[in-house]
Amino acid sequence: MKEQILDTLKDIHEAKTLIEINDLLGLKTVDELKDLQKNIDELIKGNLIFKTKKDKYLLLKNCPGLKIGKLSVNKKGFGFLLLDKEDDIYIAKEDMNGAINDDTVLVEVTTKGLEPSGKVLKIIKRDLQNIVGEVKIKGKNKLLEPDDEKLNLTIYLSPETNKNCVMGHKVLARLNKKIDKYTYMADVIKIIGHKDDAGIDILSIAYKYNIIDEFSDEVIKELDKIPEEVEKKELEGRKDLTDKMIFTIDGSDTKDIDDAISLELHDDIYTLGVHIADVSYYVLENTALGDEAFNRGTSSYLANTVIPMLPHKLSNGICSLNEGVIRLTMSCTMDINKNGDIINYDIYPSYIKSRKKMTYEAVNEILEENKIPPGYEIFQDTLLKMHELSKILRKKKIERGYIEFDIPEAKIITDKDGKMIDIKKREQRSGEALIEDFMIAANETVATHISNMDLPFIYRVHDLPNNDKITDFLNLVKALGYKIKTNIKEITPKTMQKLLEELKDKNEFYILSSLLLRSMKKAEYSKTNIGHFGLASKNYTHFTSPIRRFPDLTVHRLLKKYLVLKDFSMSTINYLENSLVEIAEHSSEREIAATNAERDVLDMKMAEYMESHIGEEYDGIISSVTSFGMFVELPNLVEGLIHISTIPNDYYEYVPELLSLIGKNTKKTYRIGEKLRIKVVAAKKETAQIDFEIVRDKSDRDKK
Repeated sequence: MKEQILDTLKDIHEAKTLIEINDLLGLKTVDELKDLQKNIDELIKGNLIFKTKKDKYLLLKNCPGLKIGKLSVNKKGFGFLLLDKEDDIYIAKEDMNGAINDDTVLVEVTTKGLEPSGKVLKIIKRDLQNIVGEVKIKGKNKLLEPDDEKLNLTIYLSPETNKNCVMGHKVLARLNKKIDKYTYMADVIKIIGHKDDAGIDILSIAYKYNIIDEFSDEVIKELDKIPEEVEKKELEGRKDLTDKMIFTIDGSDTKDIDDAISLELHDDIYTLGVHIADVSYYVLENTALGDEAFNRGTSSYLANTVIPMLPHKLSNGICSLNEGVIRLTMSCTMDINKNGDIINYDIYPSYIKSRKKMTYEAVNEILEENKIPPGYEIFQDTLLKMHELSKILRKKKIERGYIEFDIPEAKIITDKDGKMIDIKKREQRSGEALIEDFMIAANETVATHISNMDLPFIYRVHDLPNNDKITDFLNLVKALGYKIKTNIKEITPKTMQKLLEELKDKNEFYILSSLLLRSMKKAEYSKTNIGHFGLASKNYTHFTSPIRRFPDLTVHRLLKKYLVLKDFSMSTINYLENSLVEIAEHSSEREIAATNAERDVLDMKMAEYMESHIGEEYDGIISSVTSFGMFVELPNLVEGLIHISTIPNDYYEYVPELLSLIGKNTKKTYRIGEKLRIKVVAAKKETAQIDFEIVRDKSDRDKK
C-alpha cells in the first residue's frame, strides 16, 4: 500500500486529511482505513510524508518550506543546515530544538532571501555515540569535555565506569542516557591516556573516527599460529621467481612493504613484473584476523604514527617484502610495447626474494642526477630502463585523458616525542612517478581481466563530475577575468585535462586546480564497474596494497578463487553478488574515516607548529573566501584565517559568486589567488585554529 500512497500524492501540493487520501485511493472498509493510517505513520517515520499541525498529510518533497539535511553547528551554538545545490540555511541557537552537530534534521524554513533561516522540527538521525574528550572534575562528579567544540553538551561520566579516570585523562566514552536536551550520561569505554603524554593527541583523533590502536585477544591468539618465516611447504603450487632481479622502492621509513617490481627487455618488448605480498594466504575469511581487517578497512598514517590494518607480525614481518628473504606473492607480469600497449599478461601465485630495499631518495639520484649511491651499482641499468618505460606509460595515460592535478601535500616532521619541528612539501619525483605508473598498469590489467570474465569483483570507481559544479567553477574562472576556450559541453577526462592546461599559466593555478578537484566526485569502491574518470580508465581496481587496504586483500581472494581454484559455482557467484556490496560500502566508509583523521591530525600539528611562530610575518596566497573571512595559505601549506572583522580600513561584504570580499566604501577587493603579507597573531593546537592579520597586500607592495 505504501507505493500506492506515494504514487497518489506525488503530484498533490496541498495537504490532505486521512479521509481525503482514503477516498483518493478508493478504499471502502474500516479495516482498509486502519491499514492506511498504519502505512502513513510508517511513511512519516521514514521521512517521506509530513504531518501538519491540523493532522493533514503531504509528501515531504512537495513541501517547499521543509528541508532535510545535515547540521553543522558553531561552538557558539548556532549552525547551518547543509544542502546540496541550495544555499545553507541558518539555524539560531534557540531554534536548534535539541539538535547537535552532525545530526540529520528536518528544518522548517522561516525566512527566505539572501540569508535563509529556519528552525529544527525533528531530529531524524543522530550518528553520535562514541565521543573522545578530556576528563574534568566538578564537585563529586566527573564530566567529559568533548574534543569537538561543536558538541555543546554536558556529559557526566557514569560512576560505574569512571573509577580509574583522573583529571586530564583523554577517554573514549559512549552516550547511554539522555538527561535532557543537551545533557547526557556516558560510560567510559577506554582510557586513551593523559593529555600530556606523547602521542595521545594523535590517538585521541584516531579514536574519534573509530581507528583503534590495539588488537583483540582473539586476533593475538591467532597470530601464534602464523610462522615468522615462509616455510618450504608453502611454496608448493607457486612460480619460483627468486632468480629474478626483483626489488622494492619505498620511503626511507617504510616498514610495511607490499609491492616489488622487476623488468626484462626482449627486443622491443618490456616485460614488467609487479609482485604483491600475498596477504590473503595468512588472513583468512571467517577468522578473528580476517574480521578485524574488514572492520578496520585500511591502515591510517597519522603524522609519525601508523595504526595498521594488520598486526605488525604480518604488516612488518611475514607479509612485508623485506630484503633478502623469501616471501609469498601474487604476480602480474605484463608485456608492453614501445607505444605503452599491454600486449600480453599473466596473473599467478609466486614467491620472490627481494634483492634490495631501495629508497625514493636514492632512486631519484640515479634517475635525475646520474649519481649512483653505494649498493645500487648493479641496479642502475634496470632502473634507467624502468624510467624509460614509466615515461612511455605516463604518455599513454595522458593521451587518453589522465588528469594530473599536481596538488602539493604537506609532510609534517616531528621529534621522537611527537613534537612538531618542521613542515615540508611531499615531492612527486621520478621514482615516485615510476611506482605510481607501474601500480596503475597492474591494477588496470587485473581489473580488465576479471571484467572480461564478467564475474563479481571489487572495482575502484570514479564517477563523472556534477554538471552544475563544473558550471559554477567555470563561472568563477570567468568572474576572475579569464576566458576559457575549452568546450565543456561534454564533460570527459580530456576536457578536464584541457581545462587544467589552459589554467596552468594563471597566478591562481594551484588554487583553481584545488577548487576543480573539489568540484569532482570522490573515488570509491564498488561492485558495479562504471570506470575511473580521473584516470580515464574503463577498468580499475586496487590490487597492489593488501597489507594496508582491505579491498586489495579482497581482490587477491577473488583472484585465487577464480584463477587458481576455478570456482565459478552459482553458490559462490550468488554469495559474492551480495557480500561484495557490503565490502565495497564499508571499505569506502573506512577510507573516508581514515582520510578525515589524517586531515584533523595535520590541522592540529600545523597549529602546534605555528604556536611557536606567533608574531612572525610571511608571504601567502588567499586560498578560499567565506562569509566570515578569508583563508591564507603559506608556502609550507599552513593555512590560517583572517577574520572579516580584522580587515582594516573598511567594512567588507562577501560576494560568493566571485569568491571575494569587497569593501563597502572603498570597493577594495580581496579574492582567491591574491598574494598577501600576513602576521601570525594566534595559534591553538587544541582547536587546530590559526589566525592571521594582514600586514599588507600585493597592491600595497606595488605602490611602494
